[in-house]
Amino acid sequence: RRELEVSVRESDGEIVVDWDPSMVFPGLREGEALRRETALPPRAAILARDGAPLAAGEPRITALGASAAQAIGVLGPPPAERAAAVAARGLPSATPVGLSGLEESFEGRLAGRPGGRLFAGSRVAASTKPRRGRDVRTTIDPRLQNAAIEALAGRFGGAVAVDPANGEVLAFAGAAAGAPQPPGSVFKIITLAAALEHRVVTPGQRFPVQTGTILSGVRLENANGESCGGSLRDSFAHSCNSVFAPLGVRVGAARLVAMAERFGFNRPPALPGEQPSTIPDGSDLGDDLGVGSTAIGQGRLLATTVQMASVAATIAADGTRHVPNLVLGEPGARRRVLRPRIARSVASAMAAVVAEGTGTAAAIPGVEVAGKTGTAELRSSVPDPSVPEPAGVDDPTDTDAWFVAFAPRRDPEVAVGILLVSQGTGGATAAPAARILLQAGVRPG
Repeated sequence: RRELEVSVRESDGEIVVDWDPSMVFPGLREGEALRRETALPPRAAILARDGAPLAAGEPRITALGASAAQAIGVLGPPPAERAAAVAARGLPSATPVGLSGLEESFEGRLAGRPGGRLFAGSRVAASTKPRRGRDVRTTIDPRLQNAAIEALAGRFGGAVAVDPANGEVLAFAGAAAGAPQPPGSVFKIITLAAALEHRVVTPGQRFPVQTGTILSGVRLENANGESCGGSLRDSFAHSCNSVFAPLGVRVGAARLVAMAERFGFNRPPALPGEQPSTIPDGSDLGDDLGVGSTAIGQGRLLATTVQMASVAATIAADGTRHVPNLVLGEPGARRRVLRPRIARSVASAMAAVVAEGTGTAAAIPGVEVAGKTGTAELRSSVPDPSVPEPAGVDDPTDTDAWFVAFAPRRDPEVAVGILLVSQGTGGATAAPAARILLQAGVRPG
C-alpha cells in the first residue's frame, strides 16, 4: 500500500484534482503513453489415457482425426457473452477460446496465463512471462476409439465404450452424447429392473405366447408380428412387446419413471457437449397405451448413446451406477441403483439375448456377452387405417438400430452402446457393430 499526494484546486466553486497520468502510474513522464503487448502461452494439450495427443499445438492436431472431435471440442473467437471474461483474463478480444467439449470445459486449465510487456512510451515499465497451462489427460483409449469409428462405418449415430468399474469413457465417437432418440427395446432393461424391484414379476414367471397385446383399446404388436412369450428370460431374449408393454403398465407410470431417473434420465449431463436424456413425468405418460409404449422405449422418451451405454454398465457393475467421466483421475459420482441380486437377474436375461435371442450377431466365441437390442420406430407403431401400407421395420429408414452390451458377463471389462440412426433393426445392424467394439474392449484369453 502506498500513499499518493495529489494537488487540488477550486474550479467553478468545486474542489477538483489536478489530473496527471503519472498519478495512476508513478514514473510516467510527460508526453509518454502506456501500451501493452500481450504474449500468449502455447495452449496445453488434451491427451488420450496413454499420453497420445488428442488435441495439441497450434492449430490443434489430433491423432484420432474427426472421430474424437465431439468430445474434444473446437476453438474459436469468444462469443459476445464471454467477451468480458476474456478481457478480465488479460487476453486480446480475438483470442481463440474453447467453444465446446473438453476445450471449453477446461478452458482455464488449458489456456494458461498470458504474459507480456507494459511500455511507458518506448521504455519497458514492467514485464511478465506467459505461463503454459496444464495438460488434460482423458480416459479415451485410442485402440477402442478406432474400433468405435470402425463400428460406425461412416453411418450417422453414436458409439460409446465405458469401463463399468468406474464410469471411464474409453471410446466416444459420432453423436455419442448428442442426437437423443427413442431408445426402443433397450429400455426394456429398465422396465425389467423396475418390475423385479417392485416384485411385479418373478424370474420364473411365464407369459402367454401371442403376437401382440391390447392397451387402452389399441392393439400393440410385436416388432414383426411374431408370436412371443413363455418364460421371462425368453420374453426378454426375444424382445416381446406383448409381454413388456403390459408389464410396464403393472409397474405403473410413477415407478417406471423413478427407475429411469435412478439410471440417469432427467439428470444434468455429465460429459462435455452431452444432451440430457429425458422421460416425461409419470403424470404426463397418459393412459395404459402411453405407459406401455414408454415401457418398450417408444413415445416421448429420448436417450443418448452414452446414457444407454451407462445403463448397460450399471447392470454390469451389479447395480452400481458410475456417472460417465472423460478425465483420467477425476471419477464421477456413483450411486446404488439396484440390489446386486436384481442386477444379476437382469444380466442373465441380457445374456440370453446374445446366446439365443435377437442379439446373436454380437456373440463372441469364448466370451459370454450380455446385451439388448432395440429397434425404435420413428413413426407411430399404432396402425393408421388412413395409410394403406404403414411403414414398419421392413423400411430401414423408419427405424433406429440400438444395441447395448457388456462383456464378459461374470467379470465385465467393458460396456458399450451403439446407435445407428435410420439404419434398420438393432439385431441386424447395431449388434454386429457393437461386436467390433466389444472385441476391442475384452482382453484376449
